[in-house]
Formats: sequence, structure tokens, C-alpha cells
Amino acid sequence: MVRQRLTAWTKSVLRAELRAGFLTIAVAVIATIWVNSSIGDTYELFVDTKIPVFGLALSVHKWAADFLLAFFFFVVGIELRHEFTSGSLNSVRAASIPIAGALGGIVLPAALYTAFNAGTDTAVGWAIPAATDIAFALAVLAVVAPRAPVAVRAFLLTLAVVDDLGAITIIAVAYTPSVELVSLGAAVVALGAFAFLQRTRFAHPILLGVIGLAVWYFVYSSGVHATIAGVALGVVISTSKRKGASLAKRAMAIFHPFSSYVAVPLFVLVSAGIPFSVFTPEAITSPVFLGILVGLMVGKPLGIMLFVWVAERFFGGRRDDTMSWGNVALVSIVASIGFTVALLINDLAFGGSESGTIAIAAITVGAVLGSVASFGVSKIVSR
Repeated sequence: MVRQRLTAWTKSVLRAELRAGFLTIAVAVIATIWVNSSIGDTYELFVDTKIPVFGLALSVHKWAADFLLAFFFFVVGIELRHEFTSGSLNSVRAASIPIAGALGGIVLPAALYTAFNAGTDTAVGWAIPAATDIAFALAVLAVVAPRAPVAVRAFLLTLAVVDDLGAITIIAVAYTPSVELVSLGAAVVALGAFAFLQRTRFAHPILLGVIGLAVWYFVYSSGVHATIAGVALGVVISTSKRKGASLAKRAMAIFHPFSSYVAVPLFVLVSAGIPFSVFTPEAITSPVFLGILVGLMVGKPLGIMLFVWVAERFFGGRRDDTMSWGNVALVSIVASIGFTVALLINDLAFGGSESGTIAIAAITVGAVLGSVASFGVSKIVSR
């Protein structure tokens, strides 16, 4: 086995995601209280309000899902690039464990959801329980296991980042009904210009920002979900040091706080409002509700643990020597909290339909049950 040394980068990301997780939880509670209050009708009015910006008249919800979350995935792209170049994914043995866990946490939940919804129109939501909420999960882990080895938190962070890469790939492939090739080609050209210019003396932040917005606009216009632009920009941003810090590090200093404290909370605010009236016997026994809940609470933990075992047993994967199988089980339970990305996939799969409302209820219940289960497992592990 090996002992993992956390880089300053990873430590700073963990601290920021932890604070963001508590904010996400608070905003979700606010959204729920708002939609169930005497002024609950103003919630839908706020969410559906159109805001015109440079010729695009999108609703508040649409701006949050398509534009603001692009910043979240931009940060994910930078984190992923860092992990593969100098972080915990820079060797085959170290990378195989979180990658295997993330893959298992995607495959088995999706399979269980499909088993409940096979042959129906709601089968399209198969990817909803495949997501892990980075900030929410880290916040829960900090509460239920404050003395857990730092390698455990790093493992959860890395697994969740890889999981989000899987989620954005699924969005690009499975939830893109049609593609406008001219706009997509323009996005590729703009992305190439971004990658090239940042390595020249013309790499002024304002110019790069304008090109980045162009990439987002062309991706949005192509029909591909606009958050793909965020990941692409994050992956290609330069990690070469210039005047003391790389562009990637400077971008993280600016956009990580914006993503954590503005973009994600606003998206959660306009997406997580769920009326208590949805919790009817018909709703909570529906294939959508059960598929998501079983996918999250059963599929996630089993998938992660099974694939980690396979990686160790057959592919030479190595865990940090401070991380026991009990810690792996704890991370697997905590990772069942999908929330932010699950809400995004739900938007793409069901929109504002009745199935979408039921799905939000299941995602929320899953987050609550995942938090409670994490507390129970942490007590067992700490004995």
C-alpha cells in the first residue's frame, strides 16, 4: 500500500468544497421552505422569469442551468486536469481506485434505475442516480467523520470529480437530441483559439474571457448542453507557470469561489424547490421514485465498493494505507448524495413534468437518507 501526501492545491479545494457544501444544504432548505410557504406561487414566478442578455432571453432557471453551471464544470475541468497531471490520478495504480469507484458508482445505479423503468417513457432518466455532489458529500463527510484520515476526504473528492466527468460525458452523448454542426464547429475553433492564445504574449485575461464566452455561446447554440463548454475550457487551460502562477491556478482563485458560492447555490435555489404535496402513495411507489432512490442508496455504495475491489484484486490498484475498507464503505455511502448534478440531469431528462417533480423528491430524500446512513456507518467504522 501507499501513503498519500495531499498537495496544497487539494487541501485548498477540500476546504472550499466543504464550505460550499454547507451553503448548498442551506439553500436547498430555503428553496423547500419557500415553495411550501404561503408565498409559494412566487417561487415558480421567480424561476420562470425571463432575463434578456445580449439577445438571449432565458428564464432564471435556464440561465442557472446552462450558464452558471458552466462555471461549476469549468472548475471541475481544472480539478480533473490537475489530478491527472500532478494529483492523485497521475499514476496508474493510484488512479485505478477512484476511477474504478466512480465507474461502479455510475454503472450500477443506472442499471437499477433502468430495471425499475424498462420499457417506459421514464427510462430516459437512467443517469439521474449516477451523479455525486462534490460539495454536499464533502460537507456530510466532515460532519459525520470529522476525524477521518485526510486521504479519505481526498478519495471522495477525486471520485466525485471523475464521477462528474462521467456525468458530463453522459449529458453530451445521451441528452443531446440534435446538433447544429456549424455552431459546434465554431465552438471548436474558438476553443482552439483559447488554447493557443493563452500560451502567447496576447494571453490577456479579458481577451481569454471573451473567447471563453464565445465557446459557451457556440456550444449553447449547437444544441449540446452548454456546460460542456465549461469542462472543455477547464481541461485545456494552461498549467504552465507565468509570473509566479499558472493560468489554471489564477482561474481557480477567481472562479472556484464564484462557482461554489454563487453558481451552484443559485442553481440549487431554482431547482430544488419541491412541494410536500408530491409525496403521495402513488408518487413514492412510482418507478421513477424507486429507481432513483434504490439507485442512489443501493447502487452507488455497492457499485463503488465492488469496482474498487475488482481494481485492487485484478488490476493492481492500491489504496492509501490509512484508508481501510470501512473508510471505503463510508465514502461509498456518502457518494450516494447526488443532488446538484442529479438535479441537472433531471432537468434534461424530464424538464418540468410530473416525473421531473417526483425525481426531485427522490433526489432530496436520497440526500437525506444518504446523510443519515453516512452517520451510522461512520459510527461503525470509528469503533
